Amino acid sequence: MEDRAIALERQFIERVLVEDFEDIGEGWDHTELGLSDADFLGLFESQLKSRLLDLESRRMRARNQGFYTIGSSGHEGNAAYALATRPTDMAFLHYRSAAFMIERGRRVAGETQLWDMLLSFSASSDDPISGGRHKVLGSKRLFIPPQTSTIASHLPKAIGAAFSIPLTARLSVAANMPADSIIVCNFGDASSNHASAQTAINSACWTAYQQIPLPIMFVCEDNGIGISTRTPKGWITANFSQRAGLKYFYCDGRDVLDTYRVSKLAADYARKHKKPVFLHVRTVRLMGHAGSDAEIAYLSKDYILQNEAQDPLLVTAQQIIEAKLLTSGQVIELYQDLKARISAIAMQVVNKPKLQTAAQAMASIIPPKLVKSTLAQTSQFTDDTFNQLISADKLSLDKPVHMGKLINLTLTELMGRNDNIVVCGEDVGKKGGVYHVTSRLIERFGPNRVINTLLDETAILGLAIGMAHNGILPIPEIQFLAYVHNAEDQIRGEAATLSFFSNGQFTNPMVIRIAGLGYQKGFGGHFHNDNSFTVFRDIPGLILACPSNGEDAMAMLRECVRLAQEEQRVVVFLEPIALYMTRDLHEVGDNLWAGQYVPQAKALPLAYGELGQFGEGKDLCIISYGNGYYLSRQAEKILAEQGIAVTVIDLRYLAPLNETAIAEKARHCRHILIVDECRRSGSVSEAIVTSLHEQLGSLCPVVARITAEDCYIPLADAATLPLPIRDTIVDTALALVKNMPVEQSVNQALINSMVQQQEIPA
Repeated sequence: MEDRAIALERQFIERVLVEDFEDIGEGWDHTELGLSDADFLGLFESQLKSRLLDLESRRMRARNQGFYTIGSSGHEGNAAYALATRPTDMAFLHYRSAAFMIERGRRVAGETQLWDMLLSFSASSDDPISGGRHKVLGSKRLFIPPQTSTIASHLPKAIGAAFSIPLTARLSVAANMPADSIIVCNFGDASSNHASAQTAINSACWTAYQQIPLPIMFVCEDNGIGISTRTPKGWITANFSQRAGLKYFYCDGRDVLDTYRVSKLAADYARKHKKPVFLHVRTVRLMGHAGSDAEIAYLSKDYILQNEAQDPLLVTAQQIIEAKLLTSGQVIELYQDLKARISAIAMQVVNKPKLQTAAQAMASIIPPKLVKSTLAQTSQFTDDTFNQLISADKLSLDKPVHMGKLINLTLTELMGRNDNIVVCGEDVGKKGGVYHVTSRLIERFGPNRVINTLLDETAILGLAIGMAHNGILPIPEIQFLAYVHNAEDQIRGEAATLSFFSNGQFTNPMVIRIAGLGYQKGFGGHFHNDNSFTVFRDIPGLILACPSNGEDAMAMLRECVRLAQEEQRVVVFLEPIALYMTRDLHEVGDNLWAGQYVPQAKALPLAYGELGQFGEGKDLCIISYGNGYYLSRQAEKILAEQGIAVTVIDLRYLAPLNETAIAEKARHCRHILIVDECRRSGSVSEAIVTSLHEQLGSLCPVVARITAEDCYIPLADAATLPLPIRDTIVDTALALVKNMPVEQSVNQALINSMVQQQEIPA
């Protein structure tokens, strides 16, 4: 069968010249729709450019000069809703939206879309959106955050962005989008079945059903197939046309005038009523899923030819000719002129610079810091203001309290100081969270700043990401560590990648609070007692903080908010549940694990990456965090009574590790014991052991580690069986210091240097 890219181009030229058109389209008069001749011709030109870019991308790939061939052919009708919306309506686009990009760029002075997109095709570091890191559709000036080959993962954050528009107005917070904006979010019919799409659309309906403003236009471009899997006929209409809280519109995406007419109605409805709409756009996919996709392997020849006969470019060409704006010959002349221009640009961009080093590729993983003048304005905050806010808790200020209360008071002060902080999550309102850490925040700041969400972690994180696009600093709460696995792609694939794929132009700073880790006897199973955070250590650019005590929690939470506010970072703040209410360290009533609240103005800052340290013993250095640090402090007392001088290190920040500081602390001791409450396989202790040997080499002291077993956590008293405990730490430390072998048990595992029988430095 003839190459379909070649065939499609040939058929377009031949059929336009003889004016052989299908009976497609409603015969709309563009002037009656409010379109000028110039805008109608502009729409057609945007469609042609999109098609020609698709064809050129395949020629570039054949020459090994381009690297991405998922195109927009058949979907060129999305140029119409680019014209029907405003350039300041933030758009979250899927990968078949080149015509939308080009049309929106046509309306903004100074845009050079052909040049820019071809730079992206060639992976040039001059590409203005990604800097050569990926072929993405995105533009800072056009309010289009970049997306890669997303499968609906962009929908949840589109909800958050839409929610933020009226929210910023209610809060009088400086926003990045105009107050009358809407959000545009498109996706394919196959992607509509994905969990991310379902959760986003469900949360939109849930929100609108309660009469909460949510100005968003979902656009489902329905071409009837997902790679090779057919979408059942009528499925999109049946699934979305009768949803509560969702206004449904339908148009024929092959007909650019019908698409413009209906999308204008849909956009105006969303803007006027501030409610979600679902625009169902009939489209057709041409030339397969991508350049490497041979449709003939799974579609009949007749089906492919029927699709090609519905080419939207032929429909628009017919409308242009019938409107007497161009003759058939002039249409082909325009097509050939654009083709020559695009080919000429393509030959130039392939010679533009590429990323040459790992450092260049990694440069945008960490976002740029903001200058002070661009930071959100804070309230005039005084001691009196704070005392008024916490009047119901004022007795907590003058005595030692547990970590949960100290986090609550810190959140209160941070929200009082920063008008743009919004807390969100399930049960964070009246209930105050599962462990009451957000208790009374809703009374102090109201429902616009303390948002009770539906039970859906993807929706919670999407809400936060989207709000962060519009000047809000979100602090979402995930109730339990294991729950985040339902939605981890929102952190990995969306939040943490945004700076990387936008060359630092787009960011979504936030502090994600997660209650987690083990040692809860009242809960069993992997949902409530989850002692693995490995997923976070595998996300470039993400900061993972884990306080072990209330005083550190105060300082670290303030620093995490600063990192988000000033350095635009995505931060996970992991709070050990078992230590929330812990007051005592060695014996009942000693209050050694409680702390007194210190206002921010009087507190010493605790810098990002700074290690905690107790003791200065040289016999043994114990390195731990969270519950492990608490248990190590208990073990230290017992070891000291036996004449062993110990230094106990609290890592505090678990990703990225401050490897230099860890090595510097550890090198002065004769032995090193790492106490890691996470599972043996994939735990942070593996990275620490490796780092110590890499940095200290032959000078590295004897290293051992205690970890949890590779086991889920059982219920009741059995909860601690797979976990490190105080006595295991003591026994292992004694054996290590005395250079004695230690039997491996359920609660202990020695590795590395003890096996290697390294000499102990004098």
